[in-house]
Amino acid sequence: MSSAVTGTQNEDRSNYTREESQEIRRRSLRLLGSLVGPLKRQVILAAVVLVVSTALQVAGPILISIGLDRALPEVLEHANWMPTLMVGFVYLLAGAAAAALIAWYVMIAARITQAVLLDLRKRIFLHTQRLSLEFHESYTSGRIISRQTSDLDSIRELLDGGLNNLVSGVLFGAFTFLALLVWDWQSGVILALAGIPLFLLMRWFYLRSQLVYRESRVISAKVIVQFVETMTGIRAVKAFRKEPRNDGSFQKVAGDYRDINRRSMLLFGTFEPGLMGVAALTLGLVVLWGGIRVSAGALSVGVLLSAVLYVRNFFAPMQEIAMFLNSYQSATAALEKVSGVLEEVPTVPDPEKPVDLWESRGHVNFDEVTFGYNGEKTILPNFSLDIPAGQTIALVGTTGAGKSTLAKLISRFYDPSKGRVTLDGVDLRTLHPKDLRRAIVMVTQEAYLFSGTVADNIALGKPDATLDEIKAAARAVGADGFIESLPDGYSTDVNKRGGRVSAGQRQLISFARAFLADPSVLILDEATASLDIPSERLIQDALQTLLKGRTAIIIAHRLSTVAIADRVLVMEHGRIIEDDAPDALIGGSGKFAQLHAAWQDTLV
Repeated sequence: MSSAVTGTQNEDRSNYTREESQEIRRRSLRLLGSLVGPLKRQVILAAVVLVVSTALQVAGPILISIGLDRALPEVLEHANWMPTLMVGFVYLLAGAAAAALIAWYVMIAARITQAVLLDLRKRIFLHTQRLSLEFHESYTSGRIISRQTSDLDSIRELLDGGLNNLVSGVLFGAFTFLALLVWDWQSGVILALAGIPLFLLMRWFYLRSQLVYRESRVISAKVIVQFVETMTGIRAVKAFRKEPRNDGSFQKVAGDYRDINRRSMLLFGTFEPGLMGVAALTLGLVVLWGGIRVSAGALSVGVLLSAVLYVRNFFAPMQEIAMFLNSYQSATAALEKVSGVLEEVPTVPDPEKPVDLWESRGHVNFDEVTFGYNGEKTILPNFSLDIPAGQTIALVGTTGAGKSTLAKLISRFYDPSKGRVTLDGVDLRTLHPKDLRRAIVMVTQEAYLFSGTVADNIALGKPDATLDEIKAAARAVGADGFIESLPDGYSTDVNKRGGRVSAGQRQLISFARAFLADPSVLILDEATASLDIPSERLIQDALQTLLKGRTAIIIAHRLSTVAIADRVLVMEHGRIIEDDAPDALIGGSGKFAQLHAAWQDTLV
């Protein structure tokens, strides 16, 4: 299954069969286990500390019972304060020890939580960065951001509070029930019988919240996706006056999010009164039956008071457990999505036994290559092409002819379905990644600048470059002039006020970046499309410098750029229909001659 399909289905588990849902749950548990595994000792220590602190907390009502039934009569009858002082001292000691252990447990749990989140955050970033271009072209940026933000926040809330509430609540409830059975088994039986309606109520809440909170996560992701994509494409939004339509669609998604949150609050608003009702009924029965036994002399007042305290204490953490179910549902859905991304396998994997290519000459060859995106419509059918080292070729053709696909295969953003693409006789699938990225560089129309200075962005092509080398690269492609005119020159932050550059200037910076990288194969995919005609003419010499001594593939609709090529390939439906020098094709009567004549007419 392709990453696009997997990623889409992962958003909504309702599309899965029971077996698939169980596999998703197992996958999530495997991920959680791998995160907690390295912290096993800390987890065991936290468990021991929590058990001891809970046992000390549960001892309180028993000590009160002993004080009332045994220590207090000693004071009243014999003026002996020693038993009372002993009980009070033990009570204070148990309370202080429990408080200290709880504080210790909170610190240990916090370290565990932050270690897990740090590991998970790093895994998501590193893994998504390594995934193939196919994944990123199909998995929207908003969904990726949602995995790293809201989904991790849900998991953090679970680990920070929810899981602590569950573990401490269950332990406290279990210890309280056992202590009540030991101290007054009849009240324990009443509490056990009350467990039946309590179990049914908890089960109802769990099943209902499971549906509501999974739907809540899906709608929450939609809100984030729509917001991020609208803000990312804000220029297109304003250019096409799409604000009213976006307002309407966002209001609908936001309204759905409001409605699902209302349903979740209504669900909890029904559960809490039900829990209070069961607790009140149980407490009333314990007091009634205990009062009857006290009046008959079969039970002391101290034991009855301890039984009442134990029943109240038993129901106190039930609300915390319910809150855990809230965060658990949200975190489970988030964990499923995160584990789905981490399960994605690169469609362009690194070679198991990479071949080193220390010095590349730049000879590129397509050997009977067949390729189609996601295994669908074939773009390049049985395609063969030989590009000698040092030759500059231009790819021309209508949209969809396969020009950019050919460039992506040379850059190994994708692998061919059949056949092979080689660099100096080495299949790109076996070439060491460091040699591949050093030998082949692509400059696209979208010249992206990262946060930092202009010099930092140019140095992306060679991270260890000196400032002199960076300036030399900028001068070679004609970018030095406008860079020096910026407020801080090469030290100007491109994302701060005063450091913003135009689309054409960004493209010149990307040319300087490529020149500094000094690859043996350079691909220009519509790289001059952001330049106006005067700017393009100014960099023709820079292009000659940039392309000199290396293999170059130029994809351009502007035929003025094509003129500097040694060879022009005209593509149509994934095939080469014309292949010759520019002048020879212009003088002919083929497709390129027609395109050139039409282009000349636009200049008149």
